[in-house]
Amino acid sequence: MNAQQGAGDAGGVEPGKPVVQKGRPVVRRPDVDTLFCINPDGSRNAIHPADVAGRFQRRKQALWLLLIAIYLAVPWLKVGGHPVLLIDIPHRHFYLLGHTFNAQDFWLAFFLVTGVGFALFMAAALFGRLWCGYTCPHTVFLEGVFRRVERWIEGPPAARARLDKAPLRAKLVRRGLKMAAFLGISAVIAHSFLGYFMPIEVLAEAVVSRPSLHPTAFGFMVVATGLLFVNFTWFREQMCIVVCPYGRLQGALYDQDTLLVGYDARRGEPRGPAGAAGAGACVDCYRCVSVCPTGIDIRNGPQLECVGCANCIDACDDVMAKLGRAKGLVRYDSQRGFAGAGRRFWRGRVFLYAALLAVGVGVLSLALTRRRPFEAMLLRGPGRAYAVEGDRVHNIFDLQLINKRPGRREFVVAVTGSVGETVVTTGPLELDSLEVRKVPVHVFVPLPQFKAGLKAELTVTCREDGGDLVRLATAPLLGPSPPPR
Repeated sequence: MNAQQGAGDAGGVEPGKPVVQKGRPVVRRPDVDTLFCINPDGSRNAIHPADVAGRFQRRKQALWLLLIAIYLAVPWLKVGGHPVLLIDIPHRHFYLLGHTFNAQDFWLAFFLVTGVGFALFMAAALFGRLWCGYTCPHTVFLEGVFRRVERWIEGPPAARARLDKAPLRAKLVRRGLKMAAFLGISAVIAHSFLGYFMPIEVLAEAVVSRPSLHPTAFGFMVVATGLLFVNFTWFREQMCIVVCPYGRLQGALYDQDTLLVGYDARRGEPRGPAGAAGAGACVDCYRCVSVCPTGIDIRNGPQLECVGCANCIDACDDVMAKLGRAKGLVRYDSQRGFAGAGRRFWRGRVFLYAALLAVGVGVLSLALTRRRPFEAMLLRGPGRAYAVEGDRVHNIFDLQLINKRPGRREFVVAVTGSVGETVVTTGPLELDSLEVRKVPVHVFVPLPQFKAGLKAELTVTCREDGGDLVRLATAPLLGPSPPPR
C-alpha cells in the first residue's frame, strides 16, 4: 500500500498539506497542526480506519467483551437480596456489594471520587492514555461494538469511503440498516445505564408500560439514547479530542518517562523503500496512519489525538514481520526510551499521586469501619417549639430511627435521663434495611425545675446476632425564660 492509498483509507479528501500524484486526486495527509477529523473549511472529515490484527487487538477485544458483559450484567445481580450496585436517588438509598447506604453516608463518595481521580492521575503519569485506549466506555463501545457493526453492514474502509460519496438512493438501504442497528444498540446501553439508578424490576416494568407511568425515566431514555446515537454515529473521535477533559488533562500529567505509543525515528529514518541504500527501517507504507481511529501520523511525534490504542503498533509489527525485520519500530516506550536512555518508573509525581491515593484509601477504610449501623436522632416536632401546660413545660420530639444494615433489625427504645417525665409511645420495633421510622416522644418538665441547658435523653438499642448495638439520642429542651431579678 502506498502513501496515497493509505491516506484515502483514512478518509482524507480535502487539501491540507497535499500530496499530488499525476492522475490521482489531491490527498490530505495528517499533520501536527490541524485535526484530521476536521476539514480546512470546518466540515466533518469522516475517518474510516482500516482493519488491523495483532497481539494488542486480541487483548483489547477480550477485555472489551469482559467489560461489556460486566456492564450489562451488574444491574441484574444481587448480593444478600440487594442489587450489587444501585444508586436509588428518589429514595436516597445506595447499595454496593451487599452494603447499604443512605443519604447521610453520601460524604463517603468524596473519598471514592478523589480516590478514582488520583488512581487515574497515577495511571496517566505511568502509562499515558492506557485508560483511553483500553477501558474508557467510549472506546469500548465505539471500537468494540459500533465499528464492528459498521464493518458488517457497510464493508471494509474503502467501501465505506465510497459509500460516503455515493448518492442517497445508492446508500439508503445500507445506511438505513446501520442507523437502525445503532439506534437499537444505543437504546440498550442507555437502558442498562438506567439500571444503575433504578431497580431492575421497576425498569423492566417501565419498559413495557406506558411512558406516562414513568415520565422521568422515559424522558431520560429518549435524551440518553439520542445522545449516544449521535455520538457513536457521527461525533466519535471528536469526543476524545474536543470534549473529554481527562484527555486534555493528561498533557499536564506526562513527563519524559511516561509510557506512550511512539515511533523510533532513530531506527526508522530516513524513510525509503525496502532495500534502498541508506534507508531506515520505515518503508513509508502509511499502514500506521490508515489504521488510526483519530487519523494521526504517529511518526510526527506525540500528539493530543493519540489515545494509545496500539493499532499502529500491530500494523507496523505486521509489516516488519513480512519484511523480515525486527518489530518495535512503533511501540510502547517513553520519550526518554526513544532517545536511547532508560525509563524511570518511580519519580516525584508518581510518589505524590501514590501517597495521596494511599491517604484517601486509608481515610475511606477508617470511615467505613467507624460507620454507624443505625441512626437515632431526636428531631423537634412540627408546630410550636414548646408549650406551657399548667405547671409543666411540654416539648414534643420525633425519634427518627434508620436501619442502615442490610437485614431486618429489632430496636428497643428506653428513657435514659430523669428530667421530668418522658413518654415514648412505642414498644420494640422491627425495621427493614434502610427503613425510616418516626416515633413520637413527649417530655414534661415541672415549670419550677426548668432551666436552660436541660436535655432529653433516650437510649436506642439495636438487637442483632452477636450482641446489641446502643446509641444515645439527645436534644435540648426549650421553655420560657426565667423572670428577671
